[in-house]
Amino acid sequence: MVRTPSGPVRVTIAQIEVSNDHAANLLVVRSAFTEAQRLRADLLVLPEYASGFDPRGVGVEHAEPLDGPFVTTLQRWAAETGVAVIAGTTLPGTGTGTGAATSSAAARAVNAVVAIDGGGHRVGVYRKVHLYDAFGHRESDRLEPGPVDAAPTTMTVGGLTFGVMTCYDLRFPESARRLVDAGADVLVVPAAWAAGDLKADHWRTLARARAIENTSVVLAVGQAGKGVTGRSLLVGPDGQVGLELDERASLRTADVDPGALGAVREANPSLANRRYAVVPKDQQQR
Repeated sequence: MVRTPSGPVRVTIAQIEVSNDHAANLLVVRSAFTEAQRLRADLLVLPEYASGFDPRGVGVEHAEPLDGPFVTTLQRWAAETGVAVIAGTTLPGTGTGTGAATSSAAARAVNAVVAIDGGGHRVGVYRKVHLYDAFGHRESDRLEPGPVDAAPTTMTVGGLTFGVMTCYDLRFPESARRLVDAGADVLVVPAAWAAGDLKADHWRTLARARAIENTSVVLAVGQAGKGVTGRSLLVGPDGQVGLELDERASLRTADVDPGALGAVREANPSLANRRYAVVPKDQQQR
């Protein structure tokens, strides 16, 4: 079924540089909110680990609870400006904050993305499922994975539903397809995509692939700075790149048109023609 078109949704992409200073990072985020409000954006998208980042790895030293300063400040600014926000952060893990969690193995954090609507209400929290244990990195040494069977995290803004995944999830088409099955029109991918040989090419290629195979818009928002790639992208449902940044910190705003999305899905009904469903690995029949 093709959705009846409604007006465009304006999105501000905040490719910011994030440090290990949480207070300083909030000042940068405040500026992004101000710019989004000035341009009458409906949604602000911040990268992975927007609350605090270290290119050598992020763990419990950067963890804040959902009622901590980062998320509650995002909620307040969203309510004040009317701009919804999707942002990466780091939460305490299940083994932190308790007397039993004294070993280094237990003291791990959670890589998470929060979705907050324009009224300041926390709509959802996505806990990263695919940890970045690749290309010489070991994210699982510092982080615990989110549950694979958690309900998909989506948020409706205007006439579009935005589905949330993050960074390394982009390499797993099932993550994107599961969000589309939950109604996502736009796949939002906050990232701190590690720099390296072919990494920028992989980032761009995978974002386009997720857009084409799901006839969905992809908003891939990267961090700028040391050790990361930047190069945020807005990809249309036909795989064409409508907006692409370089490695430098930058804010850009663009409109996402539900009518154009509906036209692509009507011309290319690949979602309706598919013959397989996405099922979490531990739920597969043996």
